[in-house]
Formats: sequence, C-alpha cells, structure tokens
Amino acid sequence: MLCDNCKERDAVINLTQVEHDSKVTLHLCERCAQEKGVETGVTVLKSPLGGFITAMGKGAPSMLPSPADGLRCAACGGTLRDFREAGRLGCAQCYEAFATHLRDLLRRLHGSSQHVGERYVTPGEHDSDPQRQLLDLREQLRKAVENENFELAAELRDRIRVLE
Repeated sequence: MLCDNCKERDAVINLTQVEHDSKVTLHLCERCAQEKGVETGVTVLKSPLGGFITAMGKGAPSMLPSPADGLRCAACGGTLRDFREAGRLGCAQCYEAFATHLRDLLRRLHGSSQHVGERYVTPGEHDSDPQRQLLDLREQLRKAVENENFELAAELRDRIRVLE
C-alpha cells in the first residue's frame, strides 16, 4: 500500500485520527509520519530523554551496563540498550527485569530510589510548633545526607540554623 500523503513510498504507519464524530485512518510512510509529528522508531531514538540517559551512562559506566550485557525483559524482549537510546521502557515488567540498574539510575538522578511522599501538614501547623518543624527538618537533613543529596542538605542545614 502506498503512502496516502506522498503516494511515492510504501506505507508503514497507520495513523487514526478522530475528528468530531468521524474517524479518519491515514496510511503513511515513515518520512511523512515524521513530518506530521508522529513518533517513529527513528524519532524515539533522537528524543531528548534518550539523549539525556545516554549522556548519564557515559559519565558513569557502572550506572547501566554496556549493550553487550544482554539483559532482556522476558515479557517484551526490550534491552537496557533500548532504554538507554529511547529513554523508555518497553512494558511494565521491564521495571522488574532491570530493577537494580534502574535503582542506580534513579538514585543518581533524584538522590533516592524510593518515593516516600510528603506528610500532610495542616494549615498553620509549622507556625504553631517550631519544635516539631525542627525535628522534621533534622530528619529530612539526615535522609538527604544518607542519599548524598548535598545541595538539599545544605539548604536544610541553613533552615535549621535559623530556627535554632
């Protein structure tokens, strides 16, 4: 089948658009799909997130193994190399398959590999109990130092000094 747009190359992408109450399906070649802003295999590899993760891997070779490592997700067959290049995992099971490598990456990017959330604070709670606020800040400081997030630790240290 030829591309509906250029009528020159073979269509490899089916783009379905819903406009008002009608559904229109376009059969596009890869070049025309890219021109319309559809992410193809080529554009995913050139995404900013893929470039960022690749750059992070170059700075710290231990963060993600080399492409020769051969780790694959059992569910979708995706590899760490695919993740490094595209910045996306193939499926939900990839998180489990690459858990140790993703944990290292998250720790490096965010200072922690676990989301602990934030405690709900009622309006005016910090203002009414400076001792509680001081204890909370000290606990946050301890976690920041433990996770080697030194910028946050310095900010928390300064806030503690003001309260003391």
